[in-house]
Amino acid sequence: MKEDEVKKNQKSLEEQAKKRIKTGLILNAFGEENKISVSQEEINVEIQKQFRMMPGQEKIVKDYYEQNPAAIDSLRGQIYEEKIIEEIKKKAKTTKKEITKEEAEKILKQENENNIKEQAKLAKKDGYEKSKKKTDPKKKEVKTKSREIKKTKTPASKPKKAKKVSKK
Repeated sequence: MKEDEVKKNQKSLEEQAKKRIKTGLILNAFGEENKISVSQEEINVEIQKQFRMMPGQEKIVKDYYEQNPAAIDSLRGQIYEEKIIEEIKKKAKTTKKEITKEEAEKILKQENENNIKEQAKLAKKDGYEKSKKKTDPKKKEVKTKSREIKKTKTPASKPKKAKKVSKK
């Protein structure tokens, strides 16, 4: 990878990491505020589910969790997040509104435009616009050669009209 690609990817990954951290902090604050916790029984139930998903390999799964306390912590985190999301869903107030096809298309178009603007903003931030504006000297050469060829005269010494080269 080139240095500019590495920097571009690094910035993108940093942005993703920041979003994940913020989301995690918000979810954790919500969980603490609502006194959500994960019991050992819930962890055992989840491990039992994994036993059923891998019949004949129960001993391997059991040994894995016994030897890796971090795996149990990860499982506890997953259960915690699921419980938080379920609590959010319970507390959320949804309203249904019927709209016409035209209204739906307008909403989707607006959302699409917002996403495009956001992507352009990120691309500009990462210096993507600079690399996009750089031109390939080989391409210019090919274009000028093709134009010169089309402007040549015929053997009857009558000049042919130059054809326009359309750019698509």
